[in-house]
Amino acid sequence: MNISKDLLGGLQEEALKEVAFQHFQELDDHISYVATKVCHLGDQLEGVNTPRQRAVEAQRLMTYFNEFLDGELRSDVFNNPDKIKEAADIIQKLHLIAQELPFDRFADVKAKIASKYHDLERQLIQEFTAAQRRGEIARMREVAAVLLHFKGAYFHDDIFEDTALLCQRVNKQVGEVFSSPETIMAKLIQNIFENKLQNFVRDKLEESRKTDAEQYLKDLYDLYTRMTALASKLTEFNLGTDKQTFLSKLIKNIFSSYLENYIDTEREYLKSRSTMILQRYYESKHHQKRTLGAGGIQDLKERIRQRTNLPLGPSIDTHGETFLSQEVVVNLLQETKHAFERCHRLSDPPDLPKNAFSIFLLLVDYLCVDHIDYALEIGLAAIPSADSKNANLYFLDVVQQANTIFHLFDKQFNDHLMPLIRTLNCMVGQMKHILATEQKKTDFKPEDENNVMIQYTNACAKVCAYVNKQVERVRNSMDGKNIDTVLTELGVRFHRLIHEHLQQFTYSSMGGMLAICDVAEYRRCAKEFKVPLVLQLFDTLHALCNLLVVAPDNLKQVCSGDQLTNLDRNLLHGFVQLRADYRSARLGRHFS
Repeated sequence: MNISKDLLGGLQEEALKEVAFQHFQELDDHISYVATKVCHLGDQLEGVNTPRQRAVEAQRLMTYFNEFLDGELRSDVFNNPDKIKEAADIIQKLHLIAQELPFDRFADVKAKIASKYHDLERQLIQEFTAAQRRGEIARMREVAAVLLHFKGAYFHDDIFEDTALLCQRVNKQVGEVFSSPETIMAKLIQNIFENKLQNFVRDKLEESRKTDAEQYLKDLYDLYTRMTALASKLTEFNLGTDKQTFLSKLIKNIFSSYLENYIDTEREYLKSRSTMILQRYYESKHHQKRTLGAGGIQDLKERIRQRTNLPLGPSIDTHGETFLSQEVVVNLLQETKHAFERCHRLSDPPDLPKNAFSIFLLLVDYLCVDHIDYALEIGLAAIPSADSKNANLYFLDVVQQANTIFHLFDKQFNDHLMPLIRTLNCMVGQMKHILATEQKKTDFKPEDENNVMIQYTNACAKVCAYVNKQVERVRNSMDGKNIDTVLTELGVRFHRLIHEHLQQFTYSSMGGMLAICDVAEYRRCAKEFKVPLVLQLFDTLHALCNLLVVAPDNLKQVCSGDQLTNLDRNLLHGFVQLRADYRSARLGRHFS
């Protein structure tokens, strides 16, 4: 009986457990069901709330946008210095919106937003500077986090001009904030080139590259020219490295994919354009070009001799048409001139002579062979037989026009091709190589100012020795005016190279004296050219170098001297900026 009671009790306990477990499971399922409903309801609420929040945000931005449109910023957020963080968030969003608006209709409001963008950025930088001076690291982090989203506003419709202005503004600010401003400036410029400028170039070129070869070549030339001009402006900043190499590498990274096959695109376009010019001309004359023999201008004398001795069948009646057109010639020469200009700018220096010559050969094919030679062939075929009566010798008109046209061709050969392929490029390239490998930065900023024992630098000595040899070779290889022409061109390039080379360095007082000694040696070398222009250029350069060592109080007096008074003030200021004491002696005030 006791066993039965125990057994019954155990069974009842198990049954109760089972019931309890079932209730627990039902409760868990119910909780899960309720949770699911809650989540679903939350999603629904979020689905309703998110668009509502976006609509509120859009309405808020439109209110601020209308204030810029009206020209009066009434909101407290733009006038309360304590709300600069909120104002920065708003102006960044408005700036993004403004970039999508058409420039012609919204130029005024875009400029106002950009101005406020710049103003808030400036205020944040000032706040960062003040926090840095107070040693408030937390505040610096807070302001830096806001500044991080500012990319620099662009005020004009010219990205290259805006970039130069932005860098000038930032250069002044980073000099006051950071202990190594050159690193910050280099990073900024690198970021602008690798993002903003690279995207701009790509967007500009990719579309025309596929559809319009003429526009593509024009855009490529224009963009590359403006980019190199920008890089030249940026060399005025201290970038903590070899500025020329640094900037050249940035430009190469942007344009390399376009320049590697540039000459192929140039040649194909020139072929297509020249073919079209000739085709339109002959169509306007209702003339179907004939397939003539393999003769040419070189066979002219033989053909005339044969004409006077042997009858060659019936003549071609040209109805007095010479089939020569100065308009066609001018168009062909103009297209080739533009091609030479692009070739000069866009070709790698080692490839320049080869590329220029390939363009010249196309001009020979289309102008000399397909137009002039063809007209002479037709003119020869139109010469009447010896027994013809009242014959009109139109061939003489052809000869006269061909002679005039060939003079134009010869002028372009001398004006545009010869400067690109003559050996002066090699000479200047060798001088540049000597300077790059031999000139040291410490030459003009020696560690020990009191222990400089040389009269001029090793780089100067080697360049002068090389130039003297080349001048002698030119004199031995040419005669007459050719000597003066070549030496003038070489001398001008020699001066330009030295002028640009000297602007790459920073000069201490002793370094400036050494630079003057170098230029004096270059000037002595220039005398051997016996070209007044070249000597005058080096005299002026020597006077410019005096700005590297003259006492600060005498700067204005020296700048007003006979050799410098007519020079651009920016050029004078540029040389003064090369002095190591430019900042400490506040030399810039003399040019403000």
